[in-house]
Amino acid sequence: MKKNYLIIGGSSGIGKEIVNHLSATDNNIIATYNKNETKPDRDNIDYYHLDIMDEDLDIEFLPDSLDGIAYCPGSINLLPFKRFKPQDYTDDFNLQVVGAIKVLQASLKSLKKSGNASIVLFSTVAVQTGFNFHSQVATSKGAIEGLARSLAAELAPDIRVNVIAPSITDTPMASKYLGNEDRIEANAKRHPLNKIGSPSDIAAMASFLLSDKSAWITGQVLHVDGGISSLRV
Repeated sequence: MKKNYLIIGGSSGIGKEIVNHLSATDNNIIATYNKNETKPDRDNIDYYHLDIMDEDLDIEFLPDSLDGIAYCPGSINLLPFKRFKPQDYTDDFNLQVVGAIKVLQASLKSLKKSGNASIVLFSTVAVQTGFNFHSQVATSKGAIEGLARSLAAELAPDIRVNVIAPSITDTPMASKYLGNEDRIEANAKRHPLNKIGSPSDIAAMASFLLSDKSAWITGQVLHVDGGISSLRV
């Protein structure tokens, strides 16, 4: 049976790879873009423009029944704490947390109609493992983990909610920290698996969590991070 999935931020990086994974099987994919206008390359994909920072979110393109959502917008700004302004935290929180809340509230009726829907949100390894200069992203993503656990309890049994917490992944968003081979190698060596993540690594987990294969998993934060959060080698 065909399923309907909504991928917010599906035009690049991890979001785009999730679209590719899910559309390879017989699913209907509704994906959004903001600045990177994207045209579908398969008949079962539809792209719509959506600026998650708009005060009045217009997502009238949602189907009547929705089987899953992945919320992918994010940012990475690594600076010493003293260089951030309070407004920087507010702006990041609005993108990563309030944006997710707006989408989920607007989609709740369609998710409930599915009867077996799944929500996937994104955190970071920096919430569990403290890193220098990560205070902004860890603040927002820590809130995402709390939101996900609360919603997993509130929306059970009809809607599952899980979080993926990656380490650094080779995406356009992370390109300023992976700008040359030396930086890539240095970041790879920090991980027990001696490599950085690829969008496909993360998308594979997201696709699993959105599918019925994970039907007994909810309220979890899954670390897809090359072992950096839990291993010392």
